[in-house]
Amino acid sequence: MRGRHYATVIIVLLAIAATAAARRTKYECDPGDRATLLAVKAAFGNASYFQSWTPDFPCCKWIGAWCDESASPYTLRRIVALSFLRDDSLVGPLPGDAIAGLTALRQLILIHVPGVNGTIPRALTRIPSLSWIDIEYTGMSGPVPSFLSELTALSYLRLAFSAFTGEIPASLADLPNLSFLDLGRNHLTGRIPQRLLSKASDAPWLTLCLSHNNLSGTIPAEFAAVNFWTFDLSHNAFTGDASLLFGLNKSLSTLNLSRNAFSFNLSAVQLPNQLVSLDLSHNDIYGVLPPQVVNMQSLNVSYNRLSGTVPTGGSMHCTTRACAELRFLPANDHRLHETSSPPAVLGKSFLCELTGLTDLGLPFNSFMGTIPESLADLPNLSYLDLGRNHLTAHWPHPATAPQQ
Repeated sequence: MRGRHYATVIIVLLAIAATAAARRTKYECDPGDRATLLAVKAAFGNASYFQSWTPDFPCCKWIGAWCDESASPYTLRRIVALSFLRDDSLVGPLPGDAIAGLTALRQLILIHVPGVNGTIPRALTRIPSLSWIDIEYTGMSGPVPSFLSELTALSYLRLAFSAFTGEIPASLADLPNLSFLDLGRNHLTGRIPQRLLSKASDAPWLTLCLSHNNLSGTIPAEFAAVNFWTFDLSHNAFTGDASLLFGLNKSLSTLNLSRNAFSFNLSAVQLPNQLVSLDLSHNDIYGVLPPQVVNMQSLNVSYNRLSGTVPTGGSMHCTTRACAELRFLPANDHRLHETSSPPAVLGKSFLCELTGLTDLGLPFNSFMGTIPESLADLPNLSYLDLGRNHLTAHWPHPATAPQQ
């Protein structure tokens, strides 16, 4: 009996000790990581951002430092993410040598820290686990470094809203896991590397954003085999044929090619089934609108050389999400011309089914026929511009017109 009693006591004591150890280590990070974080703090001149980074406060609770929550409760935790968000007190270059001491780091995030400047430090390549880099709204500049291709675990790279210059390094195409690349809102020049993102061509949510730069040239032919989810080349100087991006069975959901000099026949393309947002405005695109545009949530084809009729019918009904969310259909000055006889462009078209439509502008075109009375049934329509067309009928009775 006495032996059994002692065994029970030992088991209870071990359980208490284990619970105490778990509580003690829950917010305790690895001592080496703790020292590295303090070195990062010192490199930024002990800025006010680091007020919580004190010796008497558990380092896993320090603002911007994230520990591995999947680790055993009985082990010291490694720092896996480091973030600097919305702070003006951080001033100076990114302390790469200090950050490189966080050898288990997976994510590095800097957003809205305008005082952080300089170039991307090569020391980051000493962190093999780094898979996520998000640097935006900073004062950082210089080229997008080719040595980023050494981070073979990298799947997410956003260097946006900063002052990066030069060309997109071709070596980024060697990253086997890169499926999200956003280099928008910088001062980049040159062409798109031919094999960019091709190694992750079938990854879900494959995203490429290069908007608002000074890029030029054509879309690489290799992109015809890449299954993008989001694709944005807006506000650049691209030319040539972009029809290779389209295809009925592609996963493309959002496509923005606006404000370039693309030229291709829109009549010859099939819009992807999943495409919900399409902006082709301010290009040199010709042909007619594909019938699938009736399923768009957002459509802008203004300032092109399109012709033909506005498609009718489609699957858009007032109970669908697409119908409810399509709010603005700008089509001014894209030179749509009615070719049928008698014309019925604004007759029983899909416009009458867009119960979420608030703004409709179709000026400076060649629409003919009558203004459909069914437009007056749109409950949210508050702006209507049909000027500079060839419409012959008057607006429906005032009692049925939009009241806004």
